[in-house]
Amino acid sequence: MNQHLPRRELLKQLAAGAIGASVLGSGLLLSGAASAAPSTTGALKGNIRHSVSRWTYGDLSMEELCLLVKSLGFSAIDLVGPEDWPVLKKHGVDSSMCNGAELNLTDGWSDPKFHPELIKRYLKHIDLVAEAGYKNLICFSGNARGMDREIALQNAVTGLKQILPHAEKRGVVLQMELFNSKVDHPDYLADGSAWAIELCKRLNSENFKLLYDIYHMQIMEGDIIRTIKDNHQYFGHYHTAGVPGRHEIDDSQELNYAAIAKAIRDIGFTGYLAQEFVPTPKTKEGRAQSLAQAIRICDV
Repeated sequence: MNQHLPRRELLKQLAAGAIGASVLGSGLLLSGAASAAPSTTGALKGNIRHSVSRWTYGDLSMEELCLLVKSLGFSAIDLVGPEDWPVLKKHGVDSSMCNGAELNLTDGWSDPKFHPELIKRYLKHIDLVAEAGYKNLICFSGNARGMDREIALQNAVTGLKQILPHAEKRGVVLQMELFNSKVDHPDYLADGSAWAIELCKRLNSENFKLLYDIYHMQIMEGDIIRTIKDNHQYFGHYHTAGVPGRHEIDDSQELNYAAIAKAIRDIGFTGYLAQEFVPTPKTKEGRAQSLAQAIRICDV
C-alpha cells in the first residue's frame, strides 16, 4: 500500500480490496477489538474526546465502524457526509467532522476562480450540518499553482467572509485542514501553522478554526507540543498518524502521542482528537486492535 496516496484515492483502494461477501460478522469483529484492548471498553477517562477518520477504515461498512467505535468506548467518526449520517444517528455516533462541501483537496478557498461554486456548496452544506445537529465542517486552502502566498491569503479571506456570517448564524464551525506539502500534498498552501493562523486572525471569527493535523505538521515544522500550547485558540480539531509512514501511533514512529494528548488535555480542549492513521494489519481483527491501541495511547 502506498502511504503517500491522496486520501480519496486510498479510500478507493481500500474499498476495492474489501472482503465483500466474506466480510466478518460484527460479533467477531467486536470481539477482536475488545480482546485487543479490554481496558478501553467502557473505561475511557473522559479527558479526551476520541474519534476516528472514516476513510482509514474504508474496508468496514459504516454499520461495522459504528459498532467498532462503540465497542471501544467512544462514539464519533470523522469525515462523514450526509449520505451516511442516518447510520450514525441510528447508532448514536457523532459526525465529529463533516465533509462533502469541498470540491476536492487542491481547488480551495485561496483561488478566487473556485469561489462561486464553493460559496454555493458551503452555504447549502452549512444548513445540512446545522439541521443534522452537527458542528464541524471541513474546508481546504487548495494549491498555490504559483500564487504569491500573501495574495492567496487575501483571496481566502475574501471568499470565506462570504460564508462565515451564515456559519455563525447556524452555529457551524468551518475547519481548514493543515497538510504537508513535502510528502503527501505537493503545492498545498496551508502547509504550516503560521500561514493558517494569520488567516484565522484576519477572519477573526470563532466559527473559523484550524484542523491541526499532527502528522502533517510534524513533517513540515515539528515542535508540536509548543505549537499547540502557544496557539491552541486557533485549533478546533486534531488528527493523528505515525511519522514516518502515516501508520500506527505506537513506538515504531517518532512522535510521543501520549505526551501530545496530555498537552491537548491540559489546555482544556473540548473538541475532538481523531485517529487518522492507516492501519497495517491484514485482518479486520488486527486493524480493530490498532484502533484500540491508539485510543488507549491517547486516553490520558
